[in-house]
Amino acid sequence: MKDLTEYQKYVDKAIAYFWEFLPNIVTAILILVVGMWVVRFINRLVRRFFNKKDYDPTLETFLQSFISIALKVVLFVLVVTQLGVKSSSLVAMVGAAGLAIGLALQGSLANFAGGVLILVFKPFKVGDWISAQGVDGTVKEITIFTTKLNTFGNQVAIIPNGQLSNNNIVNYNAEPIRRDKIDVGIGYGSNIKKAKDILLEICAEHEGILKEPVPEVYVGALGDSSVNLTLRFWAKNEDFWVAHFHVIESLKYRFDEAGIEIPFPQRVVHQPKGTA
Repeated sequence: MKDLTEYQKYVDKAIAYFWEFLPNIVTAILILVVGMWVVRFINRLVRRFFNKKDYDPTLETFLQSFISIALKVVLFVLVVTQLGVKSSSLVAMVGAAGLAIGLALQGSLANFAGGVLILVFKPFKVGDWISAQGVDGTVKEITIFTTKLNTFGNQVAIIPNGQLSNNNIVNYNAEPIRRDKIDVGIGYGSNIKKAKDILLEICAEHEGILKEPVPEVYVGALGDSSVNLTLRFWAKNEDFWVAHFHVIESLKYRFDEAGIEIPFPQRVVHQPKGTA
């Protein structure tokens, strides 16, 4: 009977504590619900602000993701405080948790630092075509932890910012113009000067190939079965690939018309006389 009385006493205390603590729980839930709505509302305002202003898209995506995470952290602190956790205890808990999480998530912290470095030094920006970590593509989005590339095949490659900031990056759009290099072999019996003139004519006729710097053609090497010519020309980034493929196609047609041979591998089989 005494055990039952003690049990009932604990139940009564638990019920009393629950009713005493219930307002804090309800308030914390309300803060969470309203806070999430406020966070979404502020994020929409931030997006509208950046849409109206002509800021760097790299800065826009980075700040949007950073502001969203910062607001959610503030909301978490408000909810936990409302549940009765003292601010001093919360600071100590956050400090201890931060140390543990920092050790466990060194890679994520490195990615965050890499994102800051990319934002500050701007080795590339949204819209640039880059080559990094064995992936080529157009920079689609830069967040605080990762960078998204849209590859040639329209796949999305996600690369951690830590790796990007600590390794080689080739930015093909860093300069407004690019130089192309096309190698083509002609037969030893073909007229070298005529072939060079044809290549320069093709460059002069195409509006996407710059006239300054002047296109150049050299004899790059004397191969086993061909004289290898090297054509170099400059084009704007937006015209580069159109000019590249135009030159390759045009030189084949023009060489055929001029009787200039482009050698290709052949195998000659000599059969002894008298054999079947």
